Amino acid sequence: MSPVSPQKYFPVSWEELHRNAKALAWKLHEMENWKGIIAVTRGGLVPAAIVARELDIRIVETVSVIGYGDDDSNPSLKDELQIVKDVAPSVGEGEGWLVIDDLVDTGRTIAMLRKRLPNAHFATIYAKPLSKPLIDTFVTEVSQDTWIYFPWDIELQFTQPIAKLGKGPNRK
Repeated sequence: MSPVSPQKYFPVSWEELHRNAKALAWKLHEMENWKGIIAVTRGGLVPAAIVARELDIRIVETVSVIGYGDDDSNPSLKDELQIVKDVAPSVGEGEGWLVIDDLVDTGRTIAMLRKRLPNAHFATIYAKPLSKPLIDTFVTEVSQDTWIYFPWDIELQFTQPIAKLGKGPNRK
């Protein structure tokens, strides 16, 4: 799957992320007696913490995969994915484990993790159409050409009023 250059930008607030992570927990509730959660770092850490709290799961593992450019905002991808921290050997093939990430974009990370953890359940808050089939459970679909700005990626700052942005057909 090749990346699509972002045409749309979707900023997500902390409140919205929390609400959507809780919605993900509702979808996962009573599906299985989970052994634990595997958070895909870094983006999956916050959603995994919220889901762990809501489902009363105390064991949270992490797996760290690097797949984007150095600044994480450039949709151009590195040639190879790199696992810089793997899950504990006790996880095995993932039976009874819940893998949580913030989003499935190109699907490369999830596809690689599915090979390593074929029996795990994969869940994200956001899913893009090309990679949606790789996810077992998600909350919100966003278009392939949308770049999501998560709350840990942005700061609140002043913005000019619309009237001061430029001249339109009704402005002098």
